Amino acid sequence: MHERAEERGAPEPARRLGRFRLLASGIAGRPLEVAPAPSGGAAWTDGGSVFVDATASAADQVTALAVQASLIAAGSLEPVIARRLRGRPAVARRYLAVEGHRALAASEDLLPGPARSLIDRDTAARAGVPAASLALALGREAIAGPPSCFGVIRPERLLRAADRHTAVHHAVTVPGDARDRRSRYRAPREHEEAGGDGPVLEFANSVGGRGALGWLLQRMMRLGRDPGDGPLGAGASARARRAPGEGSAAVRVTGSAGTLREAIAARRHGLSYPEWDVTRGRYRLDWCTVHEADPRPQASRPADAAWLAAPGSRALRRPLARLGTDLDRCRRQFAGDDIDIDAIVEARVDALAGAPRDQGVYVDTLRRRRDLAVLVLLDISGSAAGPGAGSGPGARGRAGAGGKSVHEQQRAAAAMLTTALHGLGDRVALYAFCSQGRSAVHLMRVKSFDDRLDAVVMRRLGGLVPGAYTRLGAAIRHGAAMLEDRGGASRRLLVVLSDGLAYDHGYERPYGEADSRHALAEARRRGTGCLCLSVGGDADPASLRRVFGTAAHASVAGPEQLAPVIGPLLRAALGSAGRRTA
Repeated sequence: MHERAEERGAPEPARRLGRFRLLASGIAGRPLEVAPAPSGGAAWTDGGSVFVDATASAADQVTALAVQASLIAAGSLEPVIARRLRGRPAVARRYLAVEGHRALAASEDLLPGPARSLIDRDTAARAGVPAASLALALGREAIAGPPSCFGVIRPERLLRAADRHTAVHHAVTVPGDARDRRSRYRAPREHEEAGGDGPVLEFANSVGGRGALGWLLQRMMRLGRDPGDGPLGAGASARARRAPGEGSAAVRVTGSAGTLREAIAARRHGLSYPEWDVTRGRYRLDWCTVHEADPRPQASRPADAAWLAAPGSRALRRPLARLGTDLDRCRRQFAGDDIDIDAIVEARVDALAGAPRDQGVYVDTLRRRRDLAVLVLLDISGSAAGPGAGSGPGARGRAGAGGKSVHEQQRAAAAMLTTALHGLGDRVALYAFCSQGRSAVHLMRVKSFDDRLDAVVMRRLGGLVPGAYTRLGAAIRHGAAMLEDRGGASRRLLVVLSDGLAYDHGYERPYGEADSRHALAEARRRGTGCLCLSVGGDADPASLRRVFGTAAHASVAGPEQLAPVIGPLLRAALGSAGRRTA
């Protein structure tokens, strides 16, 4: 390959570093230059170039540029973040200590071995998005300093480069067709899990222009990103949010348990969550506001009692009984891997007293302890009011012939699942959701984790009436946050009952589908299993996959058909929890 003209006239250090341009661009997902920093200086970036020590070893140079490129890919250096770090070097260092590990973990599949070994997964899991890392950096919690190979963050240079880019963008007028062609490469495209080719990387122009090599590299890099895992480097659960106070005041809340409790105490004002913007390839921070409310109890309809008494409801207990169990040390067993000293002493006393002896004198490890928290999210948007494909007990079988609506069948499925899990001793909560724009996402408490399963809960469930829209991503993020904070179990499961139509104002299908997939991927990366069920609807598998992505999901004709499939689905959902790809 011929050297580019500007490289032939460049100093020797710059030419040596130029060979890393392809690697840096591939990690960042956009074209990057690699230039020499002052001798012995720490690595840094202005968003368009990565500056590394030209006198360092090749391995150290690769590690340093991998960290900086990962920060760019993860959205860690956006102007909104850089403005908060400007003039605060101590905060910038604390931010880098957390966000650096999160960014590396998010781009792990693209990193060389030395950079991958730097990842501290415990630190990476402390924040789901850059805003959460910034909140930790601004707090008082002790944070270990970043490794020297992480380099530094220079907010002034980032902001200066962003201002230059904005000025050039407004000064240059591009003809319509050409603008459309160029805009495709400005940011990575969301990988469409239903057969899309994935992100298209602009950096091919720097290594072959529009020729065959550029095209080949674009095709290769399409295979390097992880479908369904969110934005390039978006990380885990997007849990940075705020609880607006009166007027324009706002309090920013992060994902720790204590701060979330403070937010819940002020839940009437709402909690803010980010939203994935597929058109721009990045998150919109604090974009959606979720409000919790209690639905008005009403007399349960006879259908609810009929469903709970149906054989399908009782049959759910069998597959559910084998889920969510954890190992427990059980005493007074007839066989085991240790001796139960107390049982031995009592058996000896009984023998001396002439009483019958208990033969259970061992301690064994058995899978008996229930350790599962489940939150059921019921979609009550207007689309669920339509006729369903399934039928209830006594119905003739199809919609329009005595069949029930999608809402009635999903409500019955929610009642069956909640009752079965509660009967097995699991911590279970049931919430319904709908939305009316991004500032009014409503979650209605039918049953919280600490509520009893009584007639009041069933009256709340029976009083739900479908209406409004479905901002699915915000509901999933809030449900996952509640599971983490209030679930009280090491195994967590989020069950979404929805017809799969993600739609709201400014939340049209491609946008809403991408945001829903990201929300589910965030929850799974933070250790929450996700199962999405469409009950009684007529959605085709391709449309459900576009919304639910690689999360466990299925479509069943009616609630009575849950029992045969719920066991494998829940095992798959729990098995995917905590994986970067699921």
